Amino acid sequence: MTTALVPGSFDPPTRGHIDVIARCVGIFDRVVVGVVLNPSKQAMFTSERRVEMLRDACSDWDNVEFVAFDGLLVDCAREVGAEVIVKGLRAMTDFDYELQLAQMNRHLSGIVTMFVATAPALGYLSSSLVKEVSRLGGDVDDLVPPMVAAALKERRDDD
Repeated sequence: MTTALVPGSFDPPTRGHIDVIARCVGIFDRVVVGVVLNPSKQAMFTSERRVEMLRDACSDWDNVEFVAFDGLLVDCAREVGAEVIVKGLRAMTDFDYELQLAQMNRHLSGIVTMFVATAPALGYLSSSLVKEVSRLGGDVDDLVPPMVAAALKERRDDD
């Protein structure tokens, strides 16, 4: 049984994230989505809320699990028994950065990183853009899963 770890901040989860997870579901026996707690970033949603949104968006797949973690990605990969780390890429700028991380992770642990190109229709999409559009009152319903759209509207209404 092959286990893949799909890490990210997922703040908030977008259709691009779900696209990458969906393709992993078709390739790997077990997919663990790792929600990283990044203390250097000001998160809009708690890790628990991000896991809840991802769980809802991925509810059709039986082989997907979720974990929140901090610290080294390779430590999380070891803890969940992942043989491979999967990262989504939108553009060459993502590749340059992610390649360095993949090489360091391989050096630290021997774990291989695979890159999955985001679907062309979603290549422009990022959590930062979604947050900004939502914050300014724009419609993000077609950019994120329904539960995420509702959570963003709720956050905007509370501000």
